[in-house]
Amino acid sequence: MSASLNDILYLLLGLVIGLVIGFFVARYLMKRYLKKNPPINEEMIKALMMQMGRKPSQKQINQMMKTMEKYQ
Repeated sequence: MSASLNDILYLLLGLVIGLVIGFFVARYLMKRYLKKNPPINEEMIKALMMQMGRKPSQKQINQMMKTMEKYQ
C-alpha cells in the first residue's frame, strides 16, 4: 500500500505547522519562566553573602558571577 502524494503533503504541512506552533508556545513559556525567575545578578549575590554574615568585596562578587556564568 503506497501513500499518495497528497498524504505526504498533508503530513509535511502538519509537521511544519506543528513546529511553528511549538516554537511560539516554547518561546512564550520561556519568557514567562524568566519573568518569574530572573537570572542571578550582582545584587542578589551581594545580598546572599550579607545574609550569611559576610561583607563581600567586588572581587569576590565578580568571582561568583564568573562561576555562575560557567554553569549556565
